[in-house]
Amino acid sequence: MTTPDLEAAAATPSRSTGPWLVALDIDGTLVTYDEELADETREVIAAVLAAGHHVILASGRSLISMTPLAAELKIDEGWIVASNGAVVARLDRSAPEGYELEHVETFDPGPALRLLREELPDARYAVEDVGIGFRLTEHFPDGELQGEHEIVDFEELWSADVTRVVVRAPDSSSDEFHRLAEAIGLEDVTYAVGWSAWMDIAPMGVTKASGLERVRAALGVSPERTLAVGDGANDIDMLRWAARGVAMGHASERVRDAAGETTGGIEENGVVPVLRSLLDERL
Repeated sequence: MTTPDLEAAAATPSRSTGPWLVALDIDGTLVTYDEELADETREVIAAVLAAGHHVILASGRSLISMTPLAAELKIDEGWIVASNGAVVARLDRSAPEGYELEHVETFDPGPALRLLREELPDARYAVEDVGIGFRLTEHFPDGELQGEHEIVDFEELWSADVTRVVVRAPDSSSDEFHRLAEAIGLEDVTYAVGWSAWMDIAPMGVTKASGLERVRAALGVSPERTLAVGDGANDIDMLRWAARGVAMGHASERVRDAAGETTGGIEENGVVPVLRSLLDERL
């Protein structure tokens, strides 16, 4: 169900004109946690694209996990913001992989990994190899990480700079992860804690918002014509960045507070009325 604040925002025209940049989180926003994508969602995204707007998938997922969904949604050109903003790619059907990397931000994961290992010796650790997969200390639960997986010694995780570190501790909680991150002082990186005991670590200052700002500048879209929809802690900066930041109804209070609007939850296909609100406006 659409909340009153969303209805009011949709009725208020933007002060500028032209296409919108529409940034969409994936898990918990476009697809359920069981990987289900509603036909209604596919249809409204197709209509938004046909209307001339820019639909940008922005996710903590790796690039190789996002391109199949982009193809399923028939987004075959444009941009993708992956790995929580560390990877920005432009879709290109003529390229061997179907995309061209436009910006990749890396960092030395060693200091953060060593701090975390002291506190979470039994956690699972992984680093991303862009376009390939992950190097891991042990396998993650099925379906959580895509691409090729190479099991390595813990010290090999920082043999080179990386775009992203993933920490998974199935026996811990997200609240415990938040407390741990604050206690050990992860000051030289950007981190986000997921619904479960899952932490993504990125280069300092890198978020979905920083990646999307690169895309906005490249497209020449006015800041007033930016819309973002998300549900997780890693969406907070993106929701604050957008002129219209919309939180999914099932999001935590912290995420909803970062957004200017709230829509229905994922089970209600809350993203659909948000996108439909763009179709009533002429470019």
